[in-house]
Amino acid sequence: QVQLVESGGGLVQAGGSLRLSCVASGRTFSAYAMGWFRQAPEKEREKEREFVAAISVSGRSTIYSNSVKGRFTISRDNAKNTVYLQMNSLKPEDTAVYYCSGRQGGTAYRTRSSYDYWGQGTQVTVSS
Repeated sequence: QVQLVESGGGLVQAGGSLRLSCVASGRTFSAYAMGWFRQAPEKEREKEREFVAAISVSGRSTIYSNSVKGRFTISRDNAKNTVYLQMNSLKPEDTAVYYCSGRQGGTAYRTRSSYDYWGQGTQVTVSS
């Protein structure tokens, strides 16, 4: 079992930046590919959780949604059991609860169903 705890969310003005962190415990973090997803306020059903970014076990491979590519950067520090999401040039449409996720195996995936473990989420609100 892997426990994931996100932090770093908050309220920021459009154009600003935030860095989200997700600390993992319970199993070997370096064996898990990690992802970030988000769920906007109006989308209450879990299946509408949107892919944001993912990173492979080694950290050498990263993938992003088109909506955040060039603005967000995912990274990981296996020594600290932590994955990060640096968010720059934030827009009001980035407002959502952001969830950290993990899957055993080396490859990063875009699909929600590929991930076995989820954190509780951290709220990001971008004001215009």
